[in-house]
Amino acid sequence: MQKIIKLRIPQIEYFMNNPLEVQQDVFNDLIKSAKDTIWGQFYDYKSINSWEDFNQRVPINDYNTLLPFFERIRRGEDNILWCSEIKWFSKSSGTTANKSKFIPISEESLQECHYKGGKDMLALYCNNYPETNIFSGTSLALGGSKQDNEFNNGIFIGDVSAIIIDNLPYWAEAFRTPKKEIALMPEWEEKLKMMIQDVSSSNVVSLSGVPSWMLVLLKGVMEHTGKSIKDVWPNLEVYFHGGVSFTPYKEQYNALIPNGINYMETYNASEGFFGLQDRSDLDSMLLLLDYGIYYEFIPITEIDKPNPKIINLSKVEIGKNYALVISTNGGLWRYMIGDTIVFTEIKPYRFKISGRTKNYINLCGEELIVDNANNALEKACKMTDSIINEYTAAPFMGEVRYHDWVIEFEKEPKDIEQFIDILDASLQEVNSDYEAKRYKNFILQRPKLRIAPKGTFISWLKTKGKLGGQHKVPRLANNREYIDEIIKLL
Repeated sequence: MQKIIKLRIPQIEYFMNNPLEVQQDVFNDLIKSAKDTIWGQFYDYKSINSWEDFNQRVPINDYNTLLPFFERIRRGEDNILWCSEIKWFSKSSGTTANKSKFIPISEESLQECHYKGGKDMLALYCNNYPETNIFSGTSLALGGSKQDNEFNNGIFIGDVSAIIIDNLPYWAEAFRTPKKEIALMPEWEEKLKMMIQDVSSSNVVSLSGVPSWMLVLLKGVMEHTGKSIKDVWPNLEVYFHGGVSFTPYKEQYNALIPNGINYMETYNASEGFFGLQDRSDLDSMLLLLDYGIYYEFIPITEIDKPNPKIINLSKVEIGKNYALVISTNGGLWRYMIGDTIVFTEIKPYRFKISGRTKNYINLCGEELIVDNANNALEKACKMTDSIINEYTAAPFMGEVRYHDWVIEFEKEPKDIEQFIDILDASLQEVNSDYEAKRYKNFILQRPKLRIAPKGTFISWLKTKGKLGGQHKVPRLANNREYIDEIIKLL
């Protein structure tokens, strides 16, 4: 199996060495494929000969601007945004939206993007760890659920992980746990109980899923069996994680699995599979360029302008924060997915996820992003011997201005004031705008912190109907909508 999987490595190396050529081929294929769709006819894709034409003619979109087209497709219309039949819609969790989003997934995007990402994940892992025994047991995939389709027209509705699981070939299904009928259950708490019972007796060699929910499962397995994770699964060797930053959860995993396993970051969303950690000695991810996705970028300084500057891959720079814009073989055209990234290299193109376009705090020009918060919290935890489960933060503006933090600790610091001081100092180290606003407390005061009892954030997610799957806690917000709801639960 390893030899077959690793046949993909030369193709990965090709797009690493020829990124702009590969992206141009993807662009040409997308335009050609969609030229006779309703969308392609309206924007006259037949006469688009370059990215410059595309940039001038086709507007930047988000979920709301494409929603009327999505609704037509969900009702059964064909050839709207993409040329092939849409059989699946991914119900996107979103980080902050109360209303679910439904993203169309075509046969091409399922096979040439999502499944290709899973295969490449294994290929790169086997390439990095040639002595691996990853095919000697099962992969514990912590997926989402199938949903009822209100239109009753045969279109499958569910989390992207549920769509992937439901369509796995028989040979891949044989390597996966829990059973499909359990994995696709819609009710999280009942599904969790069933999963714990099912996977505890399996020979699990790899884990994949969102870190927060995987922790809940692992702790449940330990409680159910009365054993450590390594005693339950002695052959466990790797955790493929994604969905949220792993930084706040790293110490908890080290505590649960003290002898250590390998970790590999993935960047797979409802809209597509975008990145993989291709080297074990780097904490950045490789941008995946031959997946039927054409990438564009908006500098974060341009994001709120009426006509923001937009660039393609040829113009990106290392260290700058960009909002990600994609056009895909699922019919998403110049679609802002809401994530921001920072390139760490351009030969090849490697990057880190820096946050969300709407998950930041900018009370007085400090422009605090999630990456800043994660790095500062990691330092504060190390220096105070503490461990965080979950956190969120928002601005407070009254007679004084400060950042209000709610943190749920797995292990609380002995001196909470010291923790706040280190957090504040660390934020100033990683963000010069924050440092300037904190100068002598003239503009921004020292942060305030509330300690949440264990289980608070899960309780809050439950009130939102967002347990399990890819649901996540909003780390930062520039208003108090979410933090005030959480504070009421304290």
